Amino acid sequence: MRFLSRTLATVAAAALAVGAASLLPESAFAGTGMPSDWQINLQGAATPVMEYIHWFHDWLNVIIFIISLFVLGLLIYVAWKFNEKANPVPSKTTHHALLEVAWTVIPVLILVVIAIPSFRLLKLQLEIPQADLTVKVTGKQWYWSYEYPQDGGAAFGFDSLMLDEKQRAEAISSNKIAAAEAPRLLAVDNEAVVPVGKIVRIQVTGADVIHKFTVPSFGIKIDAIPGRLNETWFKAEREGIYYGQCSFICGQNHAFMPIAFRVVSAERYAAWLAESKQKFANAGDATNKVAASAQ
Repeated sequence: MRFLSRTLATVAAAALAVGAASLLPESAFAGTGMPSDWQINLQGAATPVMEYIHWFHDWLNVIIFIISLFVLGLLIYVAWKFNEKANPVPSKTTHHALLEVAWTVIPVLILVVIAIPSFRLLKLQLEIPQADLTVKVTGKQWYWSYEYPQDGGAAFGFDSLMLDEKQRAEAISSNKIAAAEAPRLLAVDNEAVVPVGKIVRIQVTGADVIHKFTVPSFGIKIDAIPGRLNETWFKAEREGIYYGQCSFICGQNHAFMPIAFRVVSAERYAAWLAESKQKFANAGDATNKVAASAQ
């Protein structure tokens, strides 16, 4: 039954998309990992959770479309059947038991049809499976800090700040990042890196005010609250760069604290991990020495 409903929703949504394709620019249906010009749909799915969100969104649109057509047809019928010219003697009916039962029961059944997959989606989002990797994220005014706890090894962490226009141009010209992967106001100096096909548990907190950690293509959106540790998860199924942003107004530079995850192969992740342990451990040692000398 669930397969059938998914198939019907997919077919109906595809039909609507084909009908609208001639009226909209091609980029309106693009955008995986980052937004695109004139985009009207959700960003492309890169995780099982986001795929379910896509299906649920399309299924709701089908239901909304059917209800809208029904109400429109009903309005046209009533206007034609019961206008003053066609019906000069109005009915004295004040209520109709069967009709009242129908317009109570049918909406309830529609809500049940919507609620069942909704609860399944909530279960999928909230029940965190056994993780292959844990990353702790701290929201700060106005950037993100990432920590990689390591089993049996030294943990390391780093800050991730948005590149301004000059820094972004320099990074592109020096081939540190491809121009297509460095959108304005989203590219960062240090990307969080995770392996493809692995379950990543994200622990989120805030250091000052409430932030919201949001990565659309992963289907994750969770509050970063000071003094509280929230958890979510994702499993990226293809390599690439995936951007998000703080989606809770957190102060003056709220719009300038992007999130960047780069999903790579297991081999590239192992190489990045070894390099980062050295790079960010040295940066941490230097910071500690400067702080100690200032005391």
